[in-house]
Amino acid sequence: MKVVYCPQMQAPTQGYSPSAGKPALVMQAWQESWPDLQIRPAMPLSESDICRGHDAAFVRNIFALRIPNGFGTRSAEVNASLPYTNGAMLTAARWALEDNTCVAAPVSGFHHAGWDSAEDFCTFNGLMLTALALQAETPGMKIGILDYDYHYGNGTADIISVLKVENIVNITAGETFKDPEQASFFLTHIEDDLDALEGCAIVLYQAGADPHIDDPLGGFLSTSQLFQRDSRVFQGLRRRGIPVAWNLAGGYQKPVSKVIGIHENTMRAAIEALRLFPSR
Repeated sequence: MKVVYCPQMQAPTQGYSPSAGKPALVMQAWQESWPDLQIRPAMPLSESDICRGHDAAFVRNIFALRIPNGFGTRSAEVNASLPYTNGAMLTAARWALEDNTCVAAPVSGFHHAGWDSAEDFCTFNGLMLTALALQAETPGMKIGILDYDYHYGNGTADIISVLKVENIVNITAGETFKDPEQASFFLTHIEDDLDALEGCAIVLYQAGADPHIDDPLGGFLSTSQLFQRDSRVFQGLRRRGIPVAWNLAGGYQKPVSKVIGIHENTMRAAIEALRLFPSR
């Protein structure tokens, strides 16, 4: 299994969200369970890369600490990590395309970041920055965003709208699925979402931990159902021959080990899909 990670992706945890501090914790857990992971460092984004998907004044103000980041803080340490956390997603996507495979980026905090706004633990939108960078390299590339965080990806939709971006299939489960009564329908509906991604050169998958039934900011899937979600996504994309770059997205249970456990299950589902479909 391929993973993009380097220590520069890490920053001190900011308040309620564990996202800034999760990369190192997740990597430690993954490497303990799977010591043979293939690891590449994240290639950091430049300021001009970030400005491809965000208002330039907004980007400058974030880095100058004139306005709060997505955590509501002004942290030089968080700012230093942002080129790497967002760059990890692009590095993973390029690697997935290169090898026609599945690559993990253990980062969070993208889909609420809009064209000129940071909110809800998201400062810059690494999903859109990745998609726009890939389309700049290969004009007309069709890219899928499969957002299975519990919450609606309003920032992604905002950037697509402002820039009038074409050839992006943006699916965000948080627009529709909220209640435990919807769990079975959601799991069967995954196949419809994957059908909608047919023809994409790559899918960027947000494997959120916050849909877990016990999450204080989420709550409609059990642990086994989350594993089913990830298995259906990874195996379905492998069957279709579509490479995937995936990240961690939300998860707010305490202690954080509960969240890490969900991310371990997602890795387990990804590895199983590669085993079942090794040559796709």
